Amino acid sequence: MNPAVWVERHGRRRRDEPAIAEGERVHATWGAWAARTASLAGGLRGELGLAPGDRVAIVMRNRPAYLEAMYAVWHAGLVAVPVNARLHPHEFAYILGHSRTSVVLTDEEHAEDLAPLVESVDTLREVVVTPGDRWDRIASAAMVPVADLGTDSPAWLFYTSGTTGRPKGATLTAGNLLMASLSYFADIDAVAPQDAILHAAPLSHGSGLYGLPHVARGATSVLPESGGVDPAELAALLGRWPGTSFFAAPTMVKRLAADPVVAEAARAHLKTIIYGGAPMYLADLEDALDAFGPKLAQIYGQGETPMTITALSKADHAERDHPRWRDRLQSVGFPRTDVEVGVVDGDDGPVPVGEVGEVVVRGAVVMAGYWDAPEASAETLRGGWLHTGDMGSFDDEGYLTLRDRAKDLIISGGMNIYPREVEEALLHHPGVRAAAVVGRADEEWGESVVAFVVPMDDAAPPTPEELDRTCLERIARYKRPKDYRVVDALPTNNYGKVLKRELREQLSATDAGKEPGSGA
Repeated sequence: MNPAVWVERHGRRRRDEPAIAEGERVHATWGAWAARTASLAGGLRGELGLAPGDRVAIVMRNRPAYLEAMYAVWHAGLVAVPVNARLHPHEFAYILGHSRTSVVLTDEEHAEDLAPLVESVDTLREVVVTPGDRWDRIASAAMVPVADLGTDSPAWLFYTSGTTGRPKGATLTAGNLLMASLSYFADIDAVAPQDAILHAAPLSHGSGLYGLPHVARGATSVLPESGGVDPAELAALLGRWPGTSFFAAPTMVKRLAADPVVAEAARAHLKTIIYGGAPMYLADLEDALDAFGPKLAQIYGQGETPMTITALSKADHAERDHPRWRDRLQSVGFPRTDVEVGVVDGDDGPVPVGEVGEVVVRGAVVMAGYWDAPEASAETLRGGWLHTGDMGSFDDEGYLTLRDRAKDLIISGGMNIYPREVEEALLHHPGVRAAAVVGRADEEWGESVVAFVVPMDDAAPPTPEELDRTCLERIARYKRPKDYRVVDALPTNNYGKVLKRELREQLSATDAGKEPGSGA
């Protein structure tokens, strides 16, 4: 089923009701959004000459045009490639080239970085900027009917990085998106037309995915005018749009819970905060429950199974009298309705309750595979199960607790940072012989990036300023290390693999005010 059908249906049935809001102002009714979507789709197919299955990237900050673009892409039978707008131009170039994107839809803030890529990315025909004359011409094309998207048709290439540091495109089909939306209704929340979804987190990732069930049910999609998370603005929007839900990283939840104005507005008007993407400390979660009331639901998922593996429901959060309430709060919840979840050993055999193994998932929500990466797809989906790379264990009630991450992922401020890509950037410095990157607990951001650097023999160690410049030439600013440690050598095993656990132990010992291995 094509997700654009939802916009068309509400455009007929609820023509004059609000569909998209920018701040407190209605940007488009359902009738206007449906007409805009059909015209943009006509322009993509006619003016730009795109054919079903062609890839169209969207690189914008959160704004009404983002939603118009995404649903127009699907309306036209094309494949959306939503890209994190905070990435570096080199990262944009890789994703556009790897996905063989034909057209980029962007805004003025990112046009300067993207326009030159028409010359370097072979398949890229055009970069269309909104607002602009070209965008307006496309948007005024003759309307076309909603294209047929079969269950197995690619709809969203969700770019997520792996241990190699190179982003991989999880191919999410129309069937995957439909199942993720239905699972939301089954396990997270019912949604009514008078509700709203606030997009304070990037539409290219979790917020965009959780927007789908809200569009399906005709709720209003609200885009903050600030483009981000401003507590005063958020409090006002909760008053303007009662029944609002939003997706947030744990660090955002913690920040908002500490604001008394937001807490008061949330208790009166908030419907649900869906949090996930990183661990949340128990003390912070209890503070948030005290501030907001029982309005939190946790999800555990990945781009490969669009944010749908387990959930800790609002009822679980509210059940303070349960003898294992705090244990449950430290879990990631219970398997979702539409998936089977297992924990396996190194030979993919099931492990007993209470024992740690790799978390695996199967079900109709799991991706078709990685785009143009058959070997990676076969490895990740071996035996018919998605191998998440996360280590966890079930308790005897069926709640899953994550114990470690096999992929060394660092999550800072809700953003995924993969050590290998930072290490590769550091190795471009002529004074760096080796580098290893790990995460360190950070009260504000969840985790911060720390780099251990081995200088070239007989060379002065590079300064932090030099290393910063090297990183910023190649990766997004939020991925650069916050701390550099110059060392003589990196700890390795007999096969030469860097032992990052030892590096984390060194950090922990240093942060505790003692020398690594001192026993103090």
